[in-house]
Amino acid sequence: MRNALAIPVDKQTTLIIASDNSGAIGMKANDHVRVPYETVSYYSFRVAAMECISAGGEVISVVLQNFCGNEAWEQLVKGINKGLEELGLQDVSITGSTESNFSLLQSAIGLMVVGKRMTQKGNEIDSEGVNLAVVGIPLVGHEVIEQEDQVVPLSIFQKVSKLNRVITWPVGSKGILYELQQMLPDLGLTAERVKTAIDVHKSSGPATCFLAAYRDGQAEELAKLAGNYLHPITINEA
Repeated sequence: MRNALAIPVDKQTTLIIASDNSGAIGMKANDHVRVPYETVSYYSFRVAAMECISAGGEVISVVLQNFCGNEAWEQLVKGINKGLEELGLQDVSITGSTESNFSLLQSAIGLMVVGKRMTQKGNEIDSEGVNLAVVGIPLVGHEVIEQEDQVVPLSIFQKVSKLNRVITWPVGSKGILYELQQMLPDLGLTAERVKTAIDVHKSSGPATCFLAAYRDGQAEELAKLAGNYLHPITINEA
């Protein structure tokens, strides 16, 4: 899985570690995007949490590295808790550190999610007979705030990820086509072969959408969970 590290603990348990960072987004005068720190940490958390969950992990801890100053810590933790509540998670420990000796001109945070996987989750995708869809749309920068209703909720991502034999794959800053190429490297996919209503090159910023690979018999269930966030993908022959 992209950006997720799997560390076996014993025969039954594997730790899943995923991370994200954010720079020049926050409440400092020189930030490129001015938003509350609660928003900054929420979206950074969702990226790392989605990577962890896609790899089969259950979130057990969050580690926050704060370069925004002491006064931002409470709001940053509030954003993380918002994401945990959306996932229905309780008793998840949050720890971390703040750079308090020096003040940066721009906001910055690093965030790591630690998860626990009790059983092996197969991330291999057989391109034969598989269906693909984008859930949500790619948004970046100010779009994330201005079109917040188009950002796929974490709760939907979590439910889709729990479907048997469905593979989820968060879309990051390199866009849908790049992620498809990582999911299905043997197909040699190009933009011309990928047909969908969504721009396959556009950055998805803080994972505002994700890819789902599923079987024919799961189409109805996926559509029920994803609702209007669902956008089918068709792969044309080379």
